[in-house]
Amino acid sequence: MYKNIVSAICGCLLSIGLFAQANEIDQVLGEIARNNKELQAYQSFMVSHQLELRTSNNLPDPQFSAYYLPFGTHSTGNYSEFQISQSFEFPTVYGVRRKWIDKQEEQLQLEYASLRQEVLLPAKKYCLELIFLKKRKEVEQLRLTQARQVFDQIQELFEKEQAGVLDLNKAKIAWMQDQFVIEHIENRTRNILLSLQKLNGGQPVIFDPSRFAEDHQIAPLDSIWQAKLAIDPTLRALQGNEAVSLERIQLEKTKALPNLSIGANSQGVMGEYYAGVYGGISIPLWNSRNKVKAAEAKYQYSQSHTVAITTKHYSDFQEQFNQYNLLLRKFQEYENTLKGLNSESLLLEAYKQEEISFIEYYLELQFYRQAYDKMLQMEKELNELKAELLKHQL
Repeated sequence: MYKNIVSAICGCLLSIGLFAQANEIDQVLGEIARNNKELQAYQSFMVSHQLELRTSNNLPDPQFSAYYLPFGTHSTGNYSEFQISQSFEFPTVYGVRRKWIDKQEEQLQLEYASLRQEVLLPAKKYCLELIFLKKRKEVEQLRLTQARQVFDQIQELFEKEQAGVLDLNKAKIAWMQDQFVIEHIENRTRNILLSLQKLNGGQPVIFDPSRFAEDHQIAPLDSIWQAKLAIDPTLRALQGNEAVSLERIQLEKTKALPNLSIGANSQGVMGEYYAGVYGGISIPLWNSRNKVKAAEAKYQYSQSHTVAITTKHYSDFQEQFNQYNLLLRKFQEYENTLKGLNSESLLLEAYKQEEISFIEYYLELQFYRQAYDKMLQMEKELNELKAELLKHQL
């Protein structure tokens, strides 16, 4: 109950500023979660393993035995005996083992959730890259239009013998390069859609990048970390291993109690017979030796392992969080600087008015284009890093 409350509170904190993210990406991820073959296979494995775990708590089969002794030296009739018996562990063992099985089944669910994250995180990054490519293509199409305008203008000047062949060739190459960039973007887009289709169990994925809501703000470090501790399957699995090990100690202690058996017995000679109940008890001398100590040692290891891995995860998380904030500041500086400059249009106009040469126009243009492309690349990296920081939400 407490875990559920903590999870709900952390979820509410993280939802501040993130509600707009319930968009096209979430629909794609939900579809992949349903159709992914690896996840479907693991669900079948979970069912089989759960059933296998439950069989470990079954009673052994009842045993029927019979004796008929017609041979030997005896003055009475032949001896016969029949017995049916049922053996079982001490009754408390079954209840404790049931709890141990429940804990292991919870671990299976966490393993599935962890595998689900490993499938959905790359899928989300593919979607984010499609968004990035859409923006790049829009920019490149505008650049292609401008390059064609420049090429047409120089060609016209060349025909009037007012421009040299070198300028004409450079303008044509610049126009062709922009075409190649668009073709590369389109090819990369097709390949990503194929990768998403593969993750989606072979079914095509329909994704509209324009419906993505940009939001680069994230919750404070402590809020995200507390949410991770509450719902991240990898971290919860560490705590689950401790719980399984602790239940194993209790199980080994109860298994040290004697096993029991009950049944019915019938014996007879020459029409006379004796019948009654049968009971037996084991003497627990050797079977449980050192098993409790071994379980306790494993529990101690689980505790130490949880602390070590959790500490490492927190350190890695802090590094990612700091890297995100640093990248966000750089991105915002680029965005604020480039916003409203309209440099490419101004350069094009200056070239058309013959205020600058083609070489000057092209070199200056490359400077601003590289800056803008860097800003788009930084935004893509921001979105991907944010997806990794919030991986536990998948």
